[in-house]
Amino acid sequence: MKQLLGVGLLVLAGCVSAAPGAPPAAPVMPLAGPEAPSAFTQAEHAKVLAARNFADTQDFGFADRGFVATRKDPLIATTGGQPVWNLAAFDFLKAQSSATVNPSLWRQGQLMSRHGLYQVSDTIWQVRGFDLANITFVKGATGWIIIDTLGSNETAKAALELANEQLGARPVVAVIYTHSHTDHFAGTAGLVALEDVRSGKVQVIAPKGFLDAAVGENVIAGPAMQRRAMYQFGIPLPKSEDGLVNAGIGPGLSTGSTSLIPPTREIGATGEELTIDGVKMVFQFTPGTEAPAEMNIWFPDWKIVDMAENANATQHNILTPRGAVVRDAKVWAEGLTDALRMFGEADILIASHGWPRFGNGEIREYLGKHRDAYAFLHDQTVRLMNKGLNGDEIAAALQLPPELENEWYDRPYYGSLSFNSRAVYQFYMGWYDANPVNLAPMPPVETGKRYVAAMGGAAKVKAEARTAYDAGEYAWAAELLNHVVMADGADAEAKDLLARCYDQLGWQAEPSTWRNIYLTGAKELREGVGAPRANPASQMAALANLPLGSLIDLLAVRLDPAKSAGQSVKLAFVLTDSNERTYVTIANGVLVHEEIAAPGPVDATLTLSRADFLGGIFGGQALPPKIQSGAVKLEGNPQALLKLSQWMDPPNTAFPIVTR
Repeated sequence: MKQLLGVGLLVLAGCVSAAPGAPPAAPVMPLAGPEAPSAFTQAEHAKVLAARNFADTQDFGFADRGFVATRKDPLIATTGGQPVWNLAAFDFLKAQSSATVNPSLWRQGQLMSRHGLYQVSDTIWQVRGFDLANITFVKGATGWIIIDTLGSNETAKAALELANEQLGARPVVAVIYTHSHTDHFAGTAGLVALEDVRSGKVQVIAPKGFLDAAVGENVIAGPAMQRRAMYQFGIPLPKSEDGLVNAGIGPGLSTGSTSLIPPTREIGATGEELTIDGVKMVFQFTPGTEAPAEMNIWFPDWKIVDMAENANATQHNILTPRGAVVRDAKVWAEGLTDALRMFGEADILIASHGWPRFGNGEIREYLGKHRDAYAFLHDQTVRLMNKGLNGDEIAAALQLPPELENEWYDRPYYGSLSFNSRAVYQFYMGWYDANPVNLAPMPPVETGKRYVAAMGGAAKVKAEARTAYDAGEYAWAAELLNHVVMADGADAEAKDLLARCYDQLGWQAEPSTWRNIYLTGAKELREGVGAPRANPASQMAALANLPLGSLIDLLAVRLDPAKSAGQSVKLAFVLTDSNERTYVTIANGVLVHEEIAAPGPVDATLTLSRADFLGGIFGGQALPPKIQSGAVKLEGNPQALLKLSQWMDPPNTAFPIVTR
């Protein structure tokens, strides 16, 4: 995940208006900026330079192979001129590695910052560097088959324009979503018109369960995931050697409008074949791997395989820091074993991120060692778990064998062995480590106050932290200072030193995710919580094509049980143009919806078009005037809808993370 659907600011409005959100945070006096990389940080960088084979330039050869052209104007913007993506933003990576960046991550940044149209074969091209992911153009008999759509309509449109400009204009005949993360489907409206999909002119193909997975991972918990994604992808950071240098699997996230056009056909079994516009494809269905709904694509006539996001130029996440369902490392490894068997004759391998690989021997070794890294992660985590180690202990002990660790594509630019081993532990054991002290831990603010008091007060804790900082023990100093900041969010001295700890940890980090999280935390300590990203038009576009049940699910997770305590209401919603109907019952602090009416009469029925439903319930458009005009029909007690609005609790999309 990667970019989330813009649903963080969804509120009930109009007839079903929302309660006001959380009050704005008090102004924060900015603290001093970061210090220079310490001698300890420089020593860590020197270890990396000595340990890794920087003379190996094969990846650079693969990444540059087949370059055709890039955009003349590096700035991609909305029709209103709002910047969405700047291809020149990472030009600083053309220089030698900076002292503020781990040399291994700098190398990954250099590779991922390459941008433009690349020829993979006589029939396949990719546009890379226009967003977090790649967009792939497959030449059919009459038009383009596009695999993955980038994360914004604007970047997708720019990629299609570049391909048509360089290769000759062709209509889009099909769009394929390899999986259910937004950087692979949210740009679809920049490529095709919804009307053409509905008429059958354009096919949209996805793995079985795509829509449920897309809604479940990106919409239901969207506000919290979006907030955490700000940290994971370093969205508030400047693109510079002191800030964002890479997102691990791509240069970064674009900030344009998003869309979700449901698939017209789903692939639900490995071995399923499909011929579109003269192009034969065989699919490997891989649910439970990198995404809940995912598939690889084999072009048997060309001996080319698209591994989606199941094989990457980095170790991936078993549990993404932004939050998601924990992935199954065992299933992931087994899927790569199946891929080796199915696609063992491949001469070219492409993927949703990174660059292609060429040569059968290279591809087989790559898939095999990528598989072995996930298998080792799973098997050794479980072995140590069964010996009594908890997640944190396993994370500290586990290390890949040299044969795997020394491969650049197994390095931890996006996922790390440390984070992933704890995810495997969680997959089997849950968050609880069986130690009774952790059955009901105190909240961080209360814990901070108790620890600070027990250690003799804030001054003493800060002195201990300063000693640790001066010794290069930044993680320990940060743990001490975190208690002080949680106990007293106004302690500027503690926040300043904690921010400096995060600077040094960020500059040392090889994983892009860790660097971005540390540096975003430091920025928030210094400047306070920034304003949330909001694009109301994009938010509405993302919701427009969701099933009615999925939209009501959003209301269910915003119901405040304290406001509805001791009360109940039954409602019916009828959408005239889409022929959808749902019945909503609120009782016992729970909102339940079903297509068949519950026993007994409803308190009110609202009959309206889908557009009016979306605008009135989610888009801030007043429904009473439409009810008065007859465009919207309300039968029953209007107070029932008023209750629904009063009981809603909108999410806080700018909640604090490093302070409370």
